[in-house]
Amino acid sequence: MTRRSKTMKRRHSTNQYVEGVKEGSRAWLAKTITLIESNAAKHKDQAQEVLKELYSSTGAAIRVGITGVPGAGKSTFIEKFGLYLCEQGYKVAVLAIDPSSSVTGGSILGDKTRMEELSKHPRAFIRPSPSQGTLGGVHRKTRETMLLCEAGGYDVIIIETVGVGQSEFLVKDMVDFFFLLTLTGAGDELQGMKKGIMELVQLICINKADGDNRERARIAKGELETLLHVLAPNDQEWATKVMTCSALYEEQVADVWSVIQQYVLHMKSIGRFEQKRSEQLKQWVRTLINDQLLASFYQHPVSKASLAHTEKELTAGNVTVAEALEDLIGQYEANIVLKYKKEGL
Repeated sequence: MTRRSKTMKRRHSTNQYVEGVKEGSRAWLAKTITLIESNAAKHKDQAQEVLKELYSSTGAAIRVGITGVPGAGKSTFIEKFGLYLCEQGYKVAVLAIDPSSSVTGGSILGDKTRMEELSKHPRAFIRPSPSQGTLGGVHRKTRETMLLCEAGGYDVIIIETVGVGQSEFLVKDMVDFFFLLTLTGAGDELQGMKKGIMELVQLICINKADGDNRERARIAKGELETLLHVLAPNDQEWATKVMTCSALYEEQVADVWSVIQQYVLHMKSIGRFEQKRSEQLKQWVRTLINDQLLASFYQHPVSKASLAHTEKELTAGNVTVAEALEDLIGQYEANIVLKYKKEGL
């Protein structure tokens, strides 16, 4: 038996992936996500076949995005929040994104260690994935992974992002409810917090509001509420809320879920929930177009050769940046047009 035939024999069928996910198998869900995340060309078509077969089983879950400043206790909060939801009868999937090193490309992927109790719960599924340098603190296949979890019967999908930044708008465009977990200590905290992220979220939750921090958390809550009055809300139909909690002592964690439910019910009652999801699908297509065009440019042999030559000309001072850009794009477009003419398109 050749090496190729052995590889083909080991490969799972599309139906195995589909049925495994539908049956609620965490092992098959993990295998299917690995298939979706694969960069191998031979997996691309099958991954899309699996997604197409499962698409009708998606869309029923509530999608929640969580971001936060360093040290805000995101992992502790998500574990306690997830356990609470599991105890309420929900199935919870956590898509935890780890930052990839810009030098080695590697990532920590320690989320199951950080959420050990939740990872063992039979109604929970945790999937750590490297961000691989993607803007917005999400993996490039997070959307597809989210759909697979929904097809697997998970009621609440939690996306934990790498951190706070202007590019977090990508998370907003894939979840129903997005909230910021922050810390006590209002003064410097407000100065250091980016205005952009505050305008993207439906809730700001001040964690670690326990012990000596309770009063500081109360003050921070008031100052945040005042600041929000002068900022544009993410949804015109919903005023961003501020609350305090202590994930460590499981205080007000349930209240966060109550706020999420209130938001979802409100948005559905005014017809904005499905409209928002439709808008997100359109944005997803635009994002994929951008990714595909970027990949096509850098992978094209003419672009590779032109880029190397143009960079030399640029560093030598023979062309300006604007001229270099115009020349590179012009050559790329010319080759695309030539290809279409040869193919009779």
